[in-house]
Amino acid sequence: MLPGLLSAAAGLSAQQQQLDAIGNDIANASTPGYKAERVEFSDLLYSSSDIVSGEADVGAGARARLAGFNPTQGPIKETGEPLDLAIEGTGFFELTRPNGAISLTRAGDFGVDAGGSIVASDGSQLVPPIKLPAGVTAKEVRIAPDGTVSAGAKKLGQIALVSTAAPNRLLADGAGGFTPTSASGAPQPVTTAKIRQGALEESNVDLGHEMAQMVETQRSFQLTSSAIQTESQMMTYANQLRPA
Repeated sequence: MLPGLLSAAAGLSAQQQQLDAIGNDIANASTPGYKAERVEFSDLLYSSSDIVSGEADVGAGARARLAGFNPTQGPIKETGEPLDLAIEGTGFFELTRPNGAISLTRAGDFGVDAGGSIVASDGSQLVPPIKLPAGVTAKEVRIAPDGTVSAGAKKLGQIALVSTAAPNRLLADGAGGFTPTSASGAPQPVTTAKIRQGALEESNVDLGHEMAQMVETQRSFQLTSSAIQTESQMMTYANQLRPA
């Protein structure tokens, strides 16, 4: 009976991971550029057991793991703000976080810091950095579909879009972006995507799908909890047995 408890406990842990991912998606349903997480389930090791003079494979439960994110582009919303940028196509903005880490993001809600540099909402710098000359305001900035940044007739820099060989293997950094990994590959320039100024890509989270998945996962969690209670009761009955 102990293997049954262990198997059920593994199932509870897997369902909890799924619920955590769903909760994170729902919480970020209005976050610009957010990509819904994807969770994969797989069987744990099987072992052979002699049941009624025959062998049977007994499972040890299931496990869940974060398998990347949904790369589908979210809806693009016009904002009219000159430093709101949406990516049309495959690609990311490359940023240097305040702690020095490299991050890739689809969130294009940029602004200007005290030094005149174009930065993300948390102060992260664009790679390569772009700085507005003294006296130039954000309203004067024009950003072409190829990323060329200009004010009047003067070119100020170029916003370079990047991607990786396996973008679904990027690791979420907890700040609305992704960290490149050995599985995803290093960032490389992309030229097929375009930038739309005055717009933001919204989250691609489908709330209807997430709510339905949450109900399904909660029911699975409850069923697994019932299995643990049943196994516990069976062990209690077995312990109460006494030889005649």
